[in-house]
Amino acid sequence: MYFGAMKQSTQMRIENQPAKRGDAPRPWERRFWRAVAARDGRYDGRFVYAVRSTGIYCRPSCPSRRPRRERVVFFAAPDAAEREGFRPCRRCHPRGVPGMAESHLIRQACLLLEQDTGDPVRIASVARQMGISPFRLQRMFRRLVGISPGAYVQSVRLRRFKTRLREGSDVTNALYEAGYGSSSRLYEYSNGHLGMTPGTYRRGGRGMEIGYTTGPSRLGRLLVAGTVKGVSAIYVGDSEERLEAALRREYPAANITKNPAQVSRWLRQLVRHLSGQQPDLDLPLDVKATAFQRRVWEALQQIPRGRTRSYTDIARAIGLPKGQRAVARACATNPAAILIPCHRVVREDGGLGGYRWGIKRKQALLAAEAQKRAGAKSS
Repeated sequence: MYFGAMKQSTQMRIENQPAKRGDAPRPWERRFWRAVAARDGRYDGRFVYAVRSTGIYCRPSCPSRRPRRERVVFFAAPDAAEREGFRPCRRCHPRGVPGMAESHLIRQACLLLEQDTGDPVRIASVARQMGISPFRLQRMFRRLVGISPGAYVQSVRLRRFKTRLREGSDVTNALYEAGYGSSSRLYEYSNGHLGMTPGTYRRGGRGMEIGYTTGPSRLGRLLVAGTVKGVSAIYVGDSEERLEAALRREYPAANITKNPAQVSRWLRQLVRHLSGQQPDLDLPLDVKATAFQRRVWEALQQIPRGRTRSYTDIARAIGLPKGQRAVARACATNPAAILIPCHRVVREDGGLGGYRWGIKRKQALLAAEAQKRAGAKSS
């Protein structure tokens, strides 16, 4: 049975016969055809389209080659298309839950990429095995995972390398067991993600010089830690001992000292900021992050003081419209509270959502910033 018209509501009325050839296209047909032409996934589950010349029906977002318009008919559901003799597409799996096909492809791609990360042309070969183009794999991976397949391979290698080191392997054996072709490639990548050399990581951060200090603030105890390059951690809590323990868990063998001379200036600026005496914070950052975390944290720093954004807003800003959950995880792992303002991210319905340092502190931060912004407007 073919679609006949679209009501004002979300329900659809179905006619027994399609429009005759040569008839002017009806409004819903134009809308559906635009969705097919744009591969618009928002219409998945609302209808399927079939191609007379192939005898196959697809979901609107199907990546297959676009058919000619005169060969396309629309159906309310897969069952209706099959009653007319059409077969389901093997690429987009239109009988599945909307979005399931791409999720399945991504899971398959991840498994293939994790099998052997030593192949320099692995991405192209994985795409061939999946029956899709390397370009589509790259685009789909970035949209759904947040990083490129190449970055994913690197993260797998690094995770394997860190596991080998923890198990007692020496650095040379560990790097080749993890899939690195040379030590130079390992050091090139790990310097930006481990924050230390591989040998230092194996020793739990031994040799690193991390200074920290603590102090009172409107939000409770603050712990500020950093290297000579910049701020590495800002923790907020009620117990100085717990904050110090959290820092030492991150670097169990690093040389961590209570060194006010190194970081007290940053602490004073932060306290003045929280009290309203210093509106803007301009402190250097030395935080280690994945490529995706860095994209999220940079987007957070673009949120104006006194304003909020939803997790969906941030996901769209970094080019990952369906990545709300990934954005939420990146916010939860933010190591530098306030300086990277994850407290300005709220739920779509306006609810505060979660906050690593407690909802009451998030509420207090937002209230103070909103009041400051309102005062600036009135003056």
